[in-house]
Amino acid sequence: MRNEFRNEITVRSTVERPAAICVRRRLGAPAVPVFDAWLDPELAGRWLFATASCPIAHVEIDARVAGAFRFADFRDGRMTEYAGEYLEIVPPRRLAFTLIMGCRPRVVTRVTVAITPRRSGCELTLTHEYVPVERAEQTEARWTGILYGLGVMLASTIGAAEHL
Repeated sequence: MRNEFRNEITVRSTVERPAAICVRRRLGAPAVPVFDAWLDPELAGRWLFATASCPIAHVEIDARVAGAFRFADFRDGRMTEYAGEYLEIVPPRRLAFTLIMGCRPRVVTRVTVAITPRRSGCELTLTHEYVPVERAEQTEARWTGILYGLGVMLASTIGAAEHL
């Protein structure tokens, strides 16, 4: 009689599933200008992927489903690029797009922006899916800052328009 040994090996993946983050922000502006700020190159360059001290250097937006966008920024002698394709455009309520960052060209994520009108202003809910787990916390903090910049930009734009 032969002894047969059976080796069982349990393999556990060390690869974690990508994260999804969600950031909400209440804005004093109505839904239409909030939505338009995502697709207007002049406005978007002032806040989307920008910082308070440095607007984006180059913006290209083809605002249609299957249209592309590209934001390029030059800081500290390096170029940072954000690019993607619009998947859904439903004015003034919903926008979805892929997002590829130049520093991680093989990582394609998905961003969905939902805008809900309120009595005073609107609420914006941003969901960013397929974010590498090790970048989730930083990505959430970055979107929080970006949406703060959107609020500041809208307040200055709408405020200036009301005084014309």
